[in-house]
Amino acid sequence: MSSDPPKDSTYGEGPLGTKLHKSATTIKYPRPTRVKNKTSAPTQITAEQIVREAKERQEEDYKAPKQKIADIEELAEYRLKKRKEFEDLIRRVFWNESIWVKYAKWEESQKDFARSRSVWERALDHNHRSSSLWLKYAEMEMTHKFVNHARNVWDRAISLLPRVDQFWYKYIHMEEMMGQIANARAVFERWMAWEPDHNGWNAYIKMETRYKEWDRVRKIYDRYSQCHPSVKAWVRWAKFEMSLGEVGRAREVYGAAVETMEHEVDVDQLYCKFAQFEELCSENDRARAIYKFALDNLPKEAAAGVYQNFMVFEKQHGDRDGIEDVVVGKRRVQYEEDVRKNPSNYDTWFDYVRLEETNGDVDKARDVYERAIAHVPPASEKRYWRRYIYLWINYALFEELEAHDPERTREVFRECLKLVPHKSFSFSKIWVMAANFEIRQKRLDAARKILGLAIGLAPKEKIFKTYIEMEMQLGNIDRCRTLYEKALENAPHNCTSWVKFAELERSLGETDRARAVFELAIAQPLLDMPEQLWKAYIDFEIAEGERELTRKLYERLLDRTQHVKVWMSYAQFETAPMTAVGDDGAEDDREGGSEAGAARRAAAEAAAAEEEEAAAMAD
Repeated sequence: MSSDPPKDSTYGEGPLGTKLHKSATTIKYPRPTRVKNKTSAPTQITAEQIVREAKERQEEDYKAPKQKIADIEELAEYRLKKRKEFEDLIRRVFWNESIWVKYAKWEESQKDFARSRSVWERALDHNHRSSSLWLKYAEMEMTHKFVNHARNVWDRAISLLPRVDQFWYKYIHMEEMMGQIANARAVFERWMAWEPDHNGWNAYIKMETRYKEWDRVRKIYDRYSQCHPSVKAWVRWAKFEMSLGEVGRAREVYGAAVETMEHEVDVDQLYCKFAQFEELCSENDRARAIYKFALDNLPKEAAAGVYQNFMVFEKQHGDRDGIEDVVVGKRRVQYEEDVRKNPSNYDTWFDYVRLEETNGDVDKARDVYERAIAHVPPASEKRYWRRYIYLWINYALFEELEAHDPERTREVFRECLKLVPHKSFSFSKIWVMAANFEIRQKRLDAARKILGLAIGLAPKEKIFKTYIEMEMQLGNIDRCRTLYEKALENAPHNCTSWVKFAELERSLGETDRARAVFELAIAQPLLDMPEQLWKAYIDFEIAEGERELTRKLYERLLDRTQHVKVWMSYAQFETAPMTAVGDDGAEDDREGGSEAGAARRAAAEAAAAEEEEAAAMAD
C-alpha cells in the first residue's frame, strides 16, 4: 500500500498543475502610511468650496433648437407627433387630470375645437365628478363664444353635480352677461328646487333687486324663510322692507318670524333683533314689551342674551323701575343657572325666593318655593334636613304674611308634617308653628289636635311646653296637670319639668301636691340636673316657712353626699332667719336671706356633683 508524500503548506497549485510559492498566492494589502506631520495644512478646503467649484465647472444646460414649421406637411407632422405623445401619456396615466387638460388646451390652441371637445368628453368619461374638468370645459366654450355648447355643458354639469354651487353661479352669470334675464331666472328656479344654502337664495334675491322686481323679491323671501326658517333669513327680509321704507311690512315680517320660530333654539336672537328694530323706529314701548314678552316665555338658560340687551336698552331709554326690573331679571337668570347645577344647594334657593318676594310677584315666588321643596334630602338623617326644613317654614310664613292665604298656609304645614320622617327624627319648631298658626286663626281645637299629634309622634320638651303654656293661658288647669304627667312619663329625668309642675301646684295653692311632686322627683334614679331640683325643693320649703321640713331635706341631702358646700349651706340656713310671707303674698327677705339663698344654691350644686360622681362610678 503506497502512501502519498505529505503536502507542503508553503506551496500552492498554479495553472496546469504547476506549483507556486505561498507568497505568490496570498493577497497583499497596502501598508498603512504613517503621517509624519500632523499639523493643519496651510490651505483649508471646505465643502462649500468643493460645491462651488463643481458648479463653476458644470457645462451649460442643453437647449434644443427651435423648430420652425415651413409648410403644411411639417405642421401635420408636428401635430401627429404631439398627438401621439399625448395619447401615449394618456394610456399610461389616464387618471391624471392635468394630462387631459393639457391635451385639450393644446387642441384648442391649434383651433381644432372638435378634437378639443372630444378630449374633454373623454376626460369626463373617466371622471365625471371632477368639478374642475367641467369648469374648464365650459370656460373653453364661453371663451370662444360657443354659447349653445356652453349651455349644454352647464346643463349637464348641474344635472350631475347639483350641489356644486360654482356651476350655478357661472351658468347664471353667463346668461345675465348675455342679457338673457329670463334664462337666468329659469336657472335660479332650477337651483332653488334643490333648496341650496343661504348664499344661493341671497344671490337670487340680489339679481331680482338689481332689476327692481320688488314683488318677485318678496315672493323669494317668503320661499327662502320657509326653506330656511332661521333668524338670518327673517332679518334679511325685514331689512329689505326697511330699505324700501316699508315699516309696516317689516313689522309684519318680524311678527310672522316670531310665530314661526317660537320653539326654535335661536329665537332669543330674533327677539333681540325685533326689539332693536322697534327701537330704531323710536317705538320704545313696543321694544320694552317685546323684551318682557321674551323674558316671560323663554327658558331661563336661553334668556341671557335678551337680558343683556334689555339692560342696555333700559339704561338708554328707561327709568329707575325699569332698570331695577332688568337687574332682577339678570339675577334670576344667575340663580336659575346655579340651581340647575346644584339643586340641593338650599342657600341658593333661599336667595332666589327672597328675590322673588322682594320683587312682589306672588305667583313667581310660590313657583320657586314649590320647586325648592321638591328637592328632598336624599338621606333620612336630621343633619341633612336642618337647612331644608326652613324652606317649608319660610313658605308657610310667606303664604300667611305676604299672600294672605290661610288655606294655602294650612296646606303647607300639613304637607310638611307628612313629609318629615317622624320615626327617625322630627322638628318641634314645625309642630309649634302650625299650632300657633291655628291659634291665630282662632281654631283652638285644630291647635290642640296638632299638638296632641305631635306628642304622639315626637314627644319633645318644647312641644309640651308650648301646649302647657297655651292651656295655662286658657285656664285649663286639669289639662296642664295631664300634660305635665304625660311629659314626666316620657322623660322622668327632666328636672325642669318636675320643677315647673311643682311651681304650678304651688301657684294654685296646692302645697301638698307640690311637695308630693318634689318627693317623686328626688326619688328618681336618674336626673339630668339634680342640683336644680334640690335647690327648688329647699327654696320651696323655706318659702313656706317650714324650718323642720327644710332641716330634714338637708339631712336627706347629707345622707346622699358629704360635700363641704352642703354643710356650709346647712350652717348658713340655721344661722339665717326664715323668709316670711306677707299678707299680699309677696316674700319679705329678712337680714341674711340672700346669703342663705346663695349657700343653699351652693349646697344643691355640690349635692348634684356628688350624685353625678356616684352615678358615674355605678356605670
